[in-house]
Amino acid sequence: MDHDRRHFLIRAGSAALFGLGAAAGLPALAATRLLPAASGHGAGNAVRWGMLVDMTRCVEPCSSCIDACHSVHNVPHFDNPKDEIKWIWKMDYANAFPDSGQFASSRQTAAPVLALCNHCANPPCVRVCPVQATFKREDGIVEMDFHRCIGCRFCMAACPYGSRSFNWRDPRPFIEKYDYGYPTREAGVVEKCNFCSERLARGRQPACVEACKNRALVFGNLNDPGSELRRQLSSRVTLQRKPELGTQPSVFYAFERGHD
Repeated sequence: MDHDRRHFLIRAGSAALFGLGAAAGLPALAATRLLPAASGHGAGNAVRWGMLVDMTRCVEPCSSCIDACHSVHNVPHFDNPKDEIKWIWKMDYANAFPDSGQFASSRQTAAPVLALCNHCANPPCVRVCPVQATFKREDGIVEMDFHRCIGCRFCMAACPYGSRSFNWRDPRPFIEKYDYGYPTREAGVVEKCNFCSERLARGRQPACVEACKNRALVFGNLNDPGSELRRQLSSRVTLQRKPELGTQPSVFYAFERGHD
């Protein structure tokens, strides 16, 4: 057995053990909540991208943000729920925020919540990947290298938000219209939201943000006190998904408050 293969098997075995622990023991992680006002302390001019999902502006049954994201990233459409690939989607409030209590009004808790990868500051998915196919960039984006992915799905087991999808079969025949600005994938790899890193490199906002006519999505630099995102977070009471896990999500939510 050569050195490279031995090194890979050692890493894969360690990741497997961690993956099992992550699925069952994530609550044991340090429960550190990212506070918007403190996110820039000691960070200098570094960028950490984040997003506010303003559910008071999200109107049903609009799906423009989902359609735009899936279109520019060549996300296939399968009729079979088992094969579903999703980068941004909607889910029940109770499943998104199981421990939020009476934070939002009954009208809001009855409406579906927009969900996507949280681009955590402390991402468990990155730690369990045996081949570094998923990694955290210096700007906070949790990225995927489709060419390195071996389809072990440890990252899916470790993610507490269900933000990753696996290509059980070749997705290319199920793409309605190709966007040649982003690569297609193949069977056997994991994919997810990337905060539109390819668009950010061209000075553009994420596709979901541009597509939302109701301005329900605010994207910006969490480390910039002068950004619109930080201004909104500083003036509003917001939620993160499962902050008690210590993952420190970069996605925040604003709701219509109420105790009815």
